[in-house]
Amino acid sequence: MATKASGLRIAKRLDEVGFSDIVQIRNKIMALRAAGQRVHMLHGGEPYFETPEPIKYAAIQALVDNQTHYAASSGIAPLREALAAKLTTKNNIPSTPDQVIATVGGSQALYGAFQSVLDPGDDALVFSPYWTPIADLVRGAQARPLLVPTSTARRNGISSTLAQFSTENTRCIYYNTPQNPSGVVFTRAEAEEVAAFAIKRDLIVVADEAYEDLVYDGSHFSIASLPGMAERTITCFTFSKTYAMTGWRGGYACAPEPFMTALRKIVLYSTNGVTTPVQYAMLQALKTPTSEIDFRLEEYRKRRDLLVDGLNSVGLACDPPAGAFYAFPNTEKIHRNSRTAAEILLEKAHIATIPGSVFGAQGEGHLRFGYAISIPEIEACVEALKEFFR
Repeated sequence: MATKASGLRIAKRLDEVGFSDIVQIRNKIMALRAAGQRVHMLHGGEPYFETPEPIKYAAIQALVDNQTHYAASSGIAPLREALAAKLTTKNNIPSTPDQVIATVGGSQALYGAFQSVLDPGDDALVFSPYWTPIADLVRGAQARPLLVPTSTARRNGISSTLAQFSTENTRCIYYNTPQNPSGVVFTRAEAEEVAAFAIKRDLIVVADEAYEDLVYDGSHFSIASLPGMAERTITCFTFSKTYAMTGWRGGYACAPEPFMTALRKIVLYSTNGVTTPVQYAMLQALKTPTSEIDFRLEEYRKRRDLLVDGLNSVGLACDPPAGAFYAFPNTEKIHRNSRTAAEILLEKAHIATIPGSVFGAQGEGHLRFGYAISIPEIEACVEALKEFFR
């Protein structure tokens, strides 16, 4: 006689959703450091500088002014007005405040985007390698991520490659530029190919532009600015990378209806909005002079060149990334399996990296080195690499 299954279980939609491998790597690093070992920390994705003082003071002033009460769940009006102006002028995405929503980091924007457009059984095309949570965000919507090799698409043609991996259940495309972990920056011509494919197949684009201000070669281009794309694109942003605000959890999304109504529901019933003083800090961040952002970009370029030169000098082939702040060299010289390579490098040289395989099968054979750290730290890492290969 069959017994009734226990009701003490989690929802089945979470069965395919895992935890970040990066968190597990951080735990190993903390264990080494607790044992008194020095670790070269190239595994992270945090800016090398602290949150600028004017941004911090804006949050403090908001507290002093008692801006500690409920705010509109979509964001305070001055912030949404400023974001709409930024999107219109900087990203060439014509926007109104009603087409913008403040989110708890870029992560909530992406979560909301996938929850807004994917139904159980849908498929999402994902350029790969990809930022690790994306596949789980898609699976959390009970949909299936279809991994599209970025290198193959750029070599053989984006439209034909997207067609090769697409199915009749494909509903959206995840489009990230600059890319984490590879640093790929899609050109305008490539964006036009993705846009043409989306329009032809009547697909929605979820655009992730977290690293929009970190482009060394070429220029950043928002796909939603193309003709016919604003109405079918949800574009997600974060304050974390440009302004060193990772812990503030400030982000935003822009989208037309009906997607904005869906995003509002998701934000309302999950967090009821972004912490009120943080929104005033976000508003101040938007006033940061362009010269300050450009200065930091050049600082990142110095770090990129230093690390890439060091990697190539020990035989870890690495092209300079065009954007973001990660190098993604081929590390099969250490071990063909990227998890094993990362473990070897951590144990033998005390260099912390992220295995390429956690970014999708297309990342296998690579390790992600983050260079958003001080120049002396990068120099010490390069020396440790040279010592490791002696």
